[in-house]
Amino acid sequence: MDNTALTTPVSPSSAPLSSSSAPLSPSSGPVRFDGKIAVLLRADLAPWQRLNVTAFLVSGLGTAVPELIGEPYADADGVGYLPMFRQPVLVFEGGPELLAAAHGRALSRGLPTAVFTADLFATGNDRDNRAAVRAVPTAALDLVGLALHGPRNAVDKVLKGARMHP
Repeated sequence: MDNTALTTPVSPSSAPLSSSSAPLSPSSGPVRFDGKIAVLLRADLAPWQRLNVTAFLVSGLGTAVPELIGEPYADADGVGYLPMFRQPVLVFEGGPELLAAAHGRALSRGLPTAVFTADLFATGNDRDNRAAVRAVPTAALDLVGLALHGPRNAVDKVLKGARMHP
């Protein structure tokens, strides 16, 4: 693995930020993002599963929607760190029926969506993960989580009935 991004000093970008990625500063007040990043988890997952599923799911959004990723970070000593999302990731929970309904709504709206199925807990690598999803028809996926990004109102409609993760 190349650790250059972790140790190379970086300079902040001078490019202006869009309203969906504007930083929050004490003088500017709260920021409302045009889009929303959300994760919906099945409520009966064990704590370690919730964390694992969330991490896997949001990694898909960062690769599919590169404009969600901000600039690299640097500390006062000039040590560089990897960039992260420009906006918060909201985490919700619900039952299996809600996940299935939200999945259908996300697909019907064409929103970038990542899925994690129960079968993935039994696999040990990326190739087997993809094969496990491919082996099951869309309507029969045993979803334990999904992540999506889109306009705020569209994401809110997809997540209708979900509650914020405690």
